[in-house]
Amino acid sequence: MHAMQYELTLPADYDMGIIRDRVDRIGHALDDWDGLGVKAYLMRERGVHGSPVSQYAPFYLWNTTEGMNSFLWGGPFQGPVGDFGRPVVRQWTGLAHEGGDAADSAPLVAVRQRVPVPEGVVLAEFMDEAVRENGRLAGRDGAVLAATAVDTSRWELVRFSLWARRTPDAEGEVFQVLHLSAPGRKSLPTGRQW
Repeated sequence: MHAMQYELTLPADYDMGIIRDRVDRIGHALDDWDGLGVKAYLMRERGVHGSPVSQYAPFYLWNTTEGMNSFLWGGPFQGPVGDFGRPVVRQWTGLAHEGGDAADSAPLVAVRQRVPVPEGVVLAEFMDEAVRENGRLAGRDGAVLAATAVDTSRWELVRFSLWARRTPDAEGEVFQVLHLSAPGRKSLPTGRQW
């Protein structure tokens, strides 16, 4: 599993209805994308769920790097690049993924938490604990899924979770889920990824 996200931070007075309409119009385009586990079309609005900014920030869990590269270099990514400029695309190597008790429900919100990997820790122990925490997160009431991945260029974990209720039981930045494309969700590996 490979995680990926880009964030398009918009002006404070930007009409977020434009983003909603965009996702309504094109969100289905990846509903059968080869190699994609999950794409959550995410949005934050300034002042909603404590967000200091308005953003469009899709989050992806990929089954294959070929699917990811096909998306990035094969055309669809050119849409947001052409409309908003080329964003930084963050990528993390998968550590763990689990379905939650609400796995069959449509997610309403997502939570992303980024955590630095401290200097001096035993990496195997730290990553094992991150996997256990991912399982605990997936086990909370209303969780659709939980995934944890690591960026070794920044030594940063990302915990990503989808929730079937508007008040998630997780800490981090809260996003509204506008659409979920999940063609390969059942193929995403579960549990520890090494």
